Amino acid sequence: MKSRIKILTLSILISISSIQLQAKEGMWLPILLKSIEGDMKSMGLKLSAEDIYSINQSSLKDAVISFGGFCTGEIISDQGLILTNHHCGYRSIQSHSSVENDYLTDGYWAKSLKDELHNEGLTATFIVRMEDVTDAILQDLAGLAGKEREEIIKNRMDSLTNLATEDTHYEAYIRPFYYGKEYYMFVTEVFKDVRMVGAPPSAIGKFGGDTDNWSWPRHTGDFSLFRIYADSNNLPADYSENNVPYKPRHHLPISTKGIQEGDFTMVFGFPGTTDEYLTSDAIRYIKEELNPARIAVREAALEIMDKQMKASDKVRIQYASKYASASNYWKKWIGENRGLQASNAIGKKEKEEAAYRKAVAGQSDYEGLLAALEQEQSAIEPYTMARNYFIEIPYRRLEIINLASRFRTWFKEDTFELSDDEKDKMKKRIESHFKDFDSTTDSLIAIELMQIYKRDMKGDFLPEFLSNSDDMGALVSDLYANSLFNDREALTQLIDSGKTEEIIALQNDKAFVYMKQFWDVYYEMIKPDYDSLDHRLDSLYGLYVEGMRKYVDGKYYPNANSTLRLAYGKVEDYDPRDGVEYDFFTTTNGILEKYDPTNVDFDLPERLVELIQNSDYGDYADKDGSMRVCFIASNHTTGGNSGSPVINAKGQLIGLNFDRNWEGTMSDINYDINLCRNISVDIRYVLWVVDKFAGAQRLIDEMELVAK
Repeated sequence: MKSRIKILTLSILISISSIQLQAKEGMWLPILLKSIEGDMKSMGLKLSAEDIYSINQSSLKDAVISFGGFCTGEIISDQGLILTNHHCGYRSIQSHSSVENDYLTDGYWAKSLKDELHNEGLTATFIVRMEDVTDAILQDLAGLAGKEREEIIKNRMDSLTNLATEDTHYEAYIRPFYYGKEYYMFVTEVFKDVRMVGAPPSAIGKFGGDTDNWSWPRHTGDFSLFRIYADSNNLPADYSENNVPYKPRHHLPISTKGIQEGDFTMVFGFPGTTDEYLTSDAIRYIKEELNPARIAVREAALEIMDKQMKASDKVRIQYASKYASASNYWKKWIGENRGLQASNAIGKKEKEEAAYRKAVAGQSDYEGLLAALEQEQSAIEPYTMARNYFIEIPYRRLEIINLASRFRTWFKEDTFELSDDEKDKMKKRIESHFKDFDSTTDSLIAIELMQIYKRDMKGDFLPEFLSNSDDMGALVSDLYANSLFNDREALTQLIDSGKTEEIIALQNDKAFVYMKQFWDVYYEMIKPDYDSLDHRLDSLYGLYVEGMRKYVDGKYYPNANSTLRLAYGKVEDYDPRDGVEYDFFTTTNGILEKYDPTNVDFDLPERLVELIQNSDYGDYADKDGSMRVCFIASNHTTGGNSGSPVINAKGQLIGLNFDRNWEGTMSDINYDINLCRNISVDIRYVLWVVDKFAGAQRLIDEMELVAK
């Protein structure tokens, strides 16, 4: 979720003599790699910037996709085979699973192309090209502000994207960088027929589960395989049995040589959001107030889900993806706070800010910015907290309330119109909702989280029905017993009937009434002030970034915003705290050491145990005969980099990025080379599981394996 604590795209290092960015830090736009090519080559890169990103020839960027818009994937064969994380493919795996065909537990391996499974709505997006459109967007806008400026910028963006895609099958979008000081356009090719090819059992793909999440050492085979299908002209097309495997412009060769400490690495992908350069006040607020509140809310929901999932296989399957999603950032926020404490992030920022003040002293446009930012930061904090409670509780966790919100746009005062298309869409939404919904679980979560909401939100931020309720158990029991939004059959029949008066009467249903109160509080009492403060902060941060770029020498990378980026570093170990040293790799020996058939996080398929015990590793073993599983490196990554290829100096695939170490989760707001590591599954372990465990030789045969 996006916190309204503003990011400063400045140097992490501010001093009068302008300390330089750490060489490995940053998520760089591929179109600008020339500026860091020399540093990358000094660390071992054998390729040119043109080999990595080019619009004139095939390059590495042509093998990297945005997977569904929420992860990264890479093309690893000339038949459009995609490699991404198991947790990225989890929704698809779950959607094809049932109690009878439990692919989450047993895994899935298509024996032929015809067995590869369609995933409705899943896309694979390539970047065709990037273009700096700053001048076209900002021309003659000096002096304009507010809605007038925003409207002109929007119109210019629409015009540029329309022009770029006219008479093509491409799509395009434009994103601001450095708080609107620069703009880049991304022309894309979006494929809509993406099929599931293979996934290991969750005992491999999620080995370690929530216990090991965001931590090192790691032994997780976090991968899954999909395939892009295209029409007979190799162009994007909706799903059809007549579609054929896509022929990519480039696919990644796979290195089976292995890695050594100090090897150059780079990660290509679509990192989501970073807040790298927050002020000390903003970091203090995150660490001491916002993160503890978010952690408590998710912890309460997770405890209930865990208990219910252990009691029922049906609920386990229904809530598997929800639990994984909720626990992901719950543990991340805990680790982030640990890292901020260990790195003395607040103290470091305070020193940098003192140095910044000296650097801009006498510059009237910039010298008062830190004081202004401090004032606005303080003003926005109560609205930031209220916004997060709204998102975390009624919007994300109270599913009966969330379903009712889907009807909100249907009702405009007392008028109501329902087309056949809208009716079909709503029926699909209802079906999708109830497929993975358990009323008992949802009601237990509602009792707990609405109690938290009432305890922590006061005054204008509290819906009337919560203010007037002293017995949350009775309130929730009555809600779930009497609401049509808790009855799939009755709700579907009502929509099917098309009875306007009865459908309009849903506005009197308690789920809808409670939802409307939540939404009214948010849109009337929280969002307007939040947005106003947000806009003022944007203006201040734009000037702050501008001042840094003018008066402090250095190379400044923009914060992540789900656009294609490259990060680079090297394979290296780390020492997280006194007396603890971690090596840079793990082996299958560690899998057996963790193996515990009584613990769902550490159970294993019998076949995997047998293969490891027999050391049946074939050509995938390391030089000493061991089977390496995961490794760490100093690449700067974040959410969205899940599934990103880890590439060596020659442009060959050596691993699959899937996580960060616990202390290193703070890298979203405070990168520290001594503590931050990205975690990847060794590509040889992936190959070994596909080949030896799954027996999917047909997939190995279409890959390009390189032993040098």
